[in-house]
Amino acid sequence: MPIIEASPGVSLAYETFGDPSDPAVLLVMGFSAQMIAWHEDFCRALAARGRYVIRYDNRDCGLSTRFDEHPVDMGRFIHAVSTGDLASAVAMAPYTLRDMADDGLGLLTALGIERAHVVGSSMGGMIAQTMAISRPERVLTLTSMMSSTGEPEYGRPSAEAQAVVSAPKPADREGYVAASEAELVWASKRYGNAAPLRELAARSYDRAYYPAGAGRQLGAMILAGSRADALRELRVPTLVIHGLDDTLIDPGGGRRTADLVPGAKLLLLPDMGHDRPRELWPEIIDALDTHTE
Repeated sequence: MPIIEASPGVSLAYETFGDPSDPAVLLVMGFSAQMIAWHEDFCRALAARGRYVIRYDNRDCGLSTRFDEHPVDMGRFIHAVSTGDLASAVAMAPYTLRDMADDGLGLLTALGIERAHVVGSSMGGMIAQTMAISRPERVLTLTSMMSSTGEPEYGRPSAEAQAVVSAPKPADREGYVAASEAELVWASKRYGNAAPLRELAARSYDRAYYPAGAGRQLGAMILAGSRADALRELRVPTLVIHGLDDTLIDPGGGRRTADLVPGAKLLLLPDMGHDRPRELWPEIIDALDTHTE
């Protein structure tokens, strides 16, 4: 697995699919998820459309740089945020969502790619939005998938989904894999299936079990705040994809994103939750193919 320095002191593990002479598509994964959550078959299918597909581990996840020297007490952090003590919260967080966006752009630079189509899922959508806002000249198109704008009133999780995402995961492999089935709460109602969830959990555990990074990523996401004003000014061609079954980030998050970005296209998928069921890959890849022409 190649690893390359993307930002000062930050090296990212990455993988590519397709011909480097084709237009680059950078896939940005979400909260605490490794790049393998972009399934190899999905990446190959997109590459077969004439795209140079790049997936990578965000910092503090997978095989990329870890920030062990900056432990975050999540109890204290959440208390500081909830009581409005943002100065204390910021002091606890070792990096920002903008830093994570700069990592992705730095990876492109290290690979000799000046401009790319950027596709982000969930927190990855927030990172992708931040890339387009901060460096629009480097983003050919933006695709924000199952994500939101940072405004707390949009894209809210259901109580059941919030309980699952907040619950600590077991440290042993068997328990970790079994606990992944709880994610069916936000999966496609039609295509939701425990088997691929367990398979991904097992692969993720064996590849790089690292729960400590999740708190720091969460801090970066929470402290990013609203991107609404910046999205109103964005002039990067934008596609928003959201599943109507999504209970982790309510479809209102996708609708709001599309409403804010001038000229954005909105694709709402009735049988998608906070997931990408294999049965919907043809429709998703068709949309990405058209958007990144």
